[in-house]
Formats: sequence, C-alpha cells, structure tokens
Amino acid sequence: MSYYVEMRDVNKHFGSFQASKNINFGIERGKLIGLLGPSGSGKTTILRMLAGLETADSGDIIIDGKIVNDVPASRRGIGFVFQNYALFRYLTVYENIAFGLKVQKWSKQDIKNRVEEMLELVGLAGLGNRYPNQLSGGQRQRVAFARALAPQPQLLLLDEPFAAVDAKVRQELRNWLREMIRTVGVTSIFVTHDQDEAIEVADEIIITNHGQIEQIGTPTEIYKHPTTPFVAQFIGQSSIIEDFSRFKGFQNVKNAQRAVVRPEYISVTKQGEPLKYPITVEQGVVEQSLFRGNEMELKIRVKGTQLTAKRLLDEAPIAVGETVNVFIYRMYAFDETNAYVVENVSLSSPDSIVI
Repeated sequence: MSYYVEMRDVNKHFGSFQASKNINFGIERGKLIGLLGPSGSGKTTILRMLAGLETADSGDIIIDGKIVNDVPASRRGIGFVFQNYALFRYLTVYENIAFGLKVQKWSKQDIKNRVEEMLELVGLAGLGNRYPNQLSGGQRQRVAFARALAPQPQLLLLDEPFAAVDAKVRQELRNWLREMIRTVGVTSIFVTHDQDEAIEVADEIIITNHGQIEQIGTPTEIYKHPTTPFVAQFIGQSSIIEDFSRFKGFQNVKNAQRAVVRPEYISVTKQGEPLKYPITVEQGVVEQSLFRGNEMELKIRVKGTQLTAKRLLDEAPIAVGETVNVFIYRMYAFDETNAYVVENVSLSSPDSIVI
C-alpha cells in the first residue's frame, strides 16, 4: 500500500527521557487521523516532528513519497492549528487568514479570493472585518482552521483543536470539522486525549502510551477489538476484574487472569424480572445510582468487584442497596502483552436460553 504520510522507526529523546520509541505508521491520502493517548504519552511529540517543529533523533519522516527529515517547517507544506487558536489579536479575521498568503507573496486579488473562499467554507462570511476578541470561542477556532487551510497545505495538523471551547461548542465543532475535511480532502491528523472525540471524528485512530504506539485501527476496530492490555483498559468506561474466571460463563484464557468489562456488556434486571440466560446470572448489590440524562448509571458490587452498568429510564427504577441480577455478555481478558475478547459461554449454548 502507498501511504501519503509515514513514520519509519522514529525515535526522539529530550535529555534522558525517550518521548518516542520506534514509531511506525502510514496514513493514506485524504484520511482524518486521531492521535489518542493520555497526557505524556508522546502524541504531541509525533505531531511536532511531522510539522518540523522537533527533529527526530533517528528514523525517517516521509510526506508524499519524500523524506522530509531535513526540510524546515516552513517548506513542508503543512497547516497547523493550535489549541489556543494563536490568532493575531491586532489583526482582523481577514488579515489573520491572509497572513500566510502574504508570506508566500500571493497577489492581492488572489489573496482576496482565497480569504473570501475560506470565510465561506468555515461559515464566517461577512465577519472578515471583526477582530478575534469580537468572536466567540467557536468562531475563533474556525478562523484558526481557515488560516491553516488558506495556503492549500498538503497536510493539516491539529493539536487538541477543541480544548479551548466549552462542551456544547466542542460537539458542534467535531461534526463541522469532519464534514469540512471531507469537503477539502486534505490529509489531517489531530491530537486528543478525549476518546469520545477520536471515536466520533477520526477515520482511523493511533493510540499512544509511554512514547510507543499501542494500536492502530478504525474507531470500531479499536473499540470492539483492543489488542493490548493498555487499550483494553483505556478505551471505554471499564471496570477491572481480578481472576475473571470466577464469574459464571467465563473460562481461563491462556495466561490471562485479569479482565475489563464495559457497561454496554452488562445487563441488570430486578428480582422477579424475566432472565434470558438464568444459568450464568450473578447476583449483586447496588451501591450507587447516578442520573445520566437518558439513563441511570449503576455501581454494583458483584463477587467483591464493583461493576458499572446502565439501565434505561423507562425501565423499573432500581434503588441503592437493592439486590439485582447481573448478566455479563463480554469481557476483555489480558495478560502482560495481549488482550483477548471473551464472551459468556451462554451466548453460544442454546440450552442456557430461556424464551
């Protein structure tokens, strides 16, 4: 496969600290990629090396078939969007967007045409004469996108692009960014520590941890089939279970004794409600009940482990202290290096189903 952006065996140290360890990945042209990981996992270092703002100690960085290790940032054809907008306060919206074009010595008419095109693209037509402090946070971020895209970069890099806006605007910008990237068709990579953001926006996700890449895949692949212990625990709202084979319907897997289970793989029913898989149902005691808008989040103690489960609002309410039936559909078991999908044996045993 021919990739548009590649990193091959890239390493980076800051003093004695290794921020990037043997980084290898390839990105197809036009894809929107999420670099996802906790703080200090190395994702921003990868972004800055791609941009030319940091220099790799070893390995190759390739863009459009060309090794760019020694190419300065200004000549890599990259647009960069910072999390704090980094707009020029004393320049108008129009002047901010035009800035890079003036540096590249575009003609005045071409600059005017391009800026108007960008304003239209980001939904800010008619606001070119305003200053950044006259705009909302979401509007300022759109100006930052427009400024980065104006010089027609071959690669767009975004460092936590939604971090400086509130939750409602962040959701709107996520949807807008995905549609804008599809419209423009520019290959894009954004850094985030928000897994919901990566899952909603990205075509593919690269998960980093301690300077290494843990897993690469589509959001669905990453979410449903984690391949390492870190990814299994990091993605989703996970409860960790020690010695998971103690739970009905689950058996030992190779050397794996620990597992994680997510709320969507747990069914909670009240005593007396019908059970589909009675043979492998556990009993638990509700320790906490939290209202989450469209559902209730329950913390349930089962065999000494607190599990998190969800129950719809239109179902009969469950009280704290109540004993309930708990059926676990799936877990992700893991050993030192690998994660495995483990399903309750009742799902493949017709004799355990009650209709």
